[in-house]
Amino acid sequence: MNCVILQPSYIPWRGYFHQIQRADLFIFYDDVNFDKDGWRNRNRVKTAHGTKWLTIPVTTAQDRQLHTTPINQVQICQDQPWKAAHWRTLQHSYSKAPFFKQYAPLLEPFYQMDSLLLSELLINLTKVLTQALGIGHTRFARSSDLVASGTKTERLIEILAGVGATHYITGPAARNYMDESMFHRAGITIEYMLYEYPEYDQLYTPFDPAVSILDLLFMKGPEASRYIWQ
Repeated sequence: MNCVILQPSYIPWRGYFHQIQRADLFIFYDDVNFDKDGWRNRNRVKTAHGTKWLTIPVTTAQDRQLHTTPINQVQICQDQPWKAAHWRTLQHSYSKAPFFKQYAPLLEPFYQMDSLLLSELLINLTKVLTQALGIGHTRFARSSDLVASGTKTERLIEILAGVGATHYITGPAARNYMDESMFHRAGITIEYMLYEYPEYDQLYTPFDPAVSILDLLFMKGPEASRYIWQ
């Protein structure tokens, strides 16, 4: 069984969804510490004035640092109007995109609802985008619902063994910190993703390959998969 373990992210890029498409089981790694400068609560979109960050403001329920707080305990700030600002940016930037009107009804509710926990918003939004891309076979789980101990590679292997995975798919950066011999001893093979994707027409030049999946969906619609895994 092919398995991916990856932290939840905000409107992630196409490589993230390629991993979902490759997986029989995709596990949201939601109980590891929040990385403040990562992709958990922010991503980039194309605008007429250049690439722009969309960032969800976050906090913690207790008086503790974000970098020591598990992702599934990070809260969204309720006193900042980020939802209206993000949706307004998407409307202004992509209203002329060929498929914006098709996908807007799927996305707009997420910018109207009140979500307390960041992970709940990210996971539910990712699942909707997965369906929009035509991925129907992948099952989802959360690491916080699984029993696993240890750190780094040990914990990954325990999670994989616990769900019966035999093949682990991960990003190329994982080579820098994973102990491959431990996977071999556990009888689990490893595959490192190759992110080599074709360009597609974007509303604004120059082409940026690493923006949110929303850019590709709004521009190519049902044919978006041709620019990821086909």
